[in-house]
Amino acid sequence: MPEYIMLFRFTTKGVQNIKDAPTRISVVKKIFEQNKGKVKTLYSLLGQYDTMCIAEAPDDETIAKISLQITSQGNVTTETLRAFSEEQTLKIIKEIATA
Repeated sequence: MPEYIMLFRFTTKGVQNIKDAPTRISVVKKIFEQNKGKVKTLYSLLGQYDTMCIAEAPDDETIAKISLQITSQGNVTTETLRAFSEEQTLKIIKEIATA
C-alpha cells in the first residue's frame, strides 16, 4: 500500500483545545481505518510543523479524502507527501537507467 507523510500545523482552535489532542489522535486513526488506511507512526515535532504521521492509504484519492476529513474539523492544517521506500526508489532509478 502506498505510504504518505502527513505534516500537521495546529490552527488557533487546535492550540486553544490542545487538551483534546489525545481524543483527536484517536479520531484521526479512526478516519484512516474507515478509509482502509492506517497510521503507522505519529510524532510530535519541534519546528515549523507541530506533528506528523507516517501512514498508508490505498491511493492518492483516498489520502486526499482523509486529509480533507481531518482538516475540516478545524484543528490542523496539513501537508501531505507521497513517500517512496528505498526499494521503490531503487526500482525507479533502475528503470530510468535501462530506458
